[in-house]
Amino acid sequence: MKTSTSLELILSIALLGTSATQADWSRFRGPNGSGIASDHMPTPTTWSDTQNLKWKFSIPGPGSSSPIVMGNKVFVTCWTGYGVDPDDPGNMDDLKRHLLCIDRQTGKEIWSRSVKAILPEDTFGGMFAQHGYASHTPVTDGERVYAFFGKSGVHAFDMQGNPLWNHLVGSDLDARRWGSASSPIIAGDALIVTATIENHALVGFNKKSGKKLWEQVAQGLGGTWSTPVLVNADSSPDLVLGVPDEIWALNPSNGKLRWYTDGIRGDSITGSVVTDGGIVYATGSRGGGSIAVKAGGKGKLTESQVLWEGRDGSRIATPLLHDGRLYWVNSSIVNCRDAKTGEEIYAERIPGSRSAAGQGEGRRRGGGRFGSTDYASPVAAGNHMYQVTRGGDILVVALGPKFQFVARNRFASDNSDYSATPAISKGQLFIRSSRNLYCVAETK
Repeated sequence: MKTSTSLELILSIALLGTSATQADWSRFRGPNGSGIASDHMPTPTTWSDTQNLKWKFSIPGPGSSSPIVMGNKVFVTCWTGYGVDPDDPGNMDDLKRHLLCIDRQTGKEIWSRSVKAILPEDTFGGMFAQHGYASHTPVTDGERVYAFFGKSGVHAFDMQGNPLWNHLVGSDLDARRWGSASSPIIAGDALIVTATIENHALVGFNKKSGKKLWEQVAQGLGGTWSTPVLVNADSSPDLVLGVPDEIWALNPSNGKLRWYTDGIRGDSITGSVVTDGGIVYATGSRGGGSIAVKAGGKGKLTESQVLWEGRDGSRIATPLLHDGRLYWVNSSIVNCRDAKTGEEIYAERIPGSRSAAGQGEGRRRGGGRFGSTDYASPVAAGNHMYQVTRGGDILVVALGPKFQFVARNRFASDNSDYSATPAISKGQLFIRSSRNLYCVAETK
């Protein structure tokens, strides 16, 4: 399972759903959700407020959604009006979501569009406050950009910010009060919206006209916060995602189930699956374990297609698959597994790890949990993995069969919450906190 082969497969699948170039990062975790930058340009491993910082943009409100990059534009979402101050949430009637377009060269705002919330929304507080009202990462095909705002619907804009169409996809409130977080993706001419909290559904729209193509409602979808990927195991791509206890593959053109198999155990799935094009890997939390399955076929997969199962896995984040190895961070431990066998290569504690309590202002919002190292998902550029911690430390680890800790970076001027997964494009690292969007790049 060579790196070049894996990346070629990832890119070939990703290009089925977007006109993005290899340098773009057009959806949650970039090319087909792999988390791997495909342009091979050197990306900094050290930075601060005064080193390798190209620009900083002040975001008008908080959010846990990740930035995406298309050409010279960076897109990110946030919310304002309610739940911004955890000590004084304010009036829910004032809640708005925003889609921002930023110039990647200057860090200046190009345009901003606002969407007023459809009420009632989840009340701000408790576990819901862990990520709030802007947790869905937008997606773009280079001609349009799509933002999903849960019960307030999915909204399509052209690249100049002109509204094109919008649709509601459900109005249910989350019984667990965890909120909604799954991100939309593009598959060919279809926009796929994972409305698991809003309606226990996956919904396909024609990305140009906004016409609803299909809607697949299933009770099992109510326990997943993951984002689908495309898997090209057979003659046409499958839409694959993890749900409690199973992995499902659907036809992205009509939403019908093609194959399924046993998956991560438990009543909730937060991380997304990853793939090299023929094998699907999933990891889970709270004893859910990990699994690798050979994709393809019809109905329930045979036992021979389950390649291995493991007892441990990531907590919330999606793992990283690189050069035949799976990586994830769980409670300050960097885990590395052989993707072919599932055997442990190493499990090493991050040097200087701190407890989750008392690391910045965000702790007040989430009851002391924002210091966790494994809320955002790891991403990679070159031979380095980048892991953002909620407390604001961004960890850099060398990719390979031996554990090598490279650097711990932070922006000392910003002690807010860092829950978003970074984007990487053309050697630039885009990091989002609840206050700011940063562009990290080699500076001379």
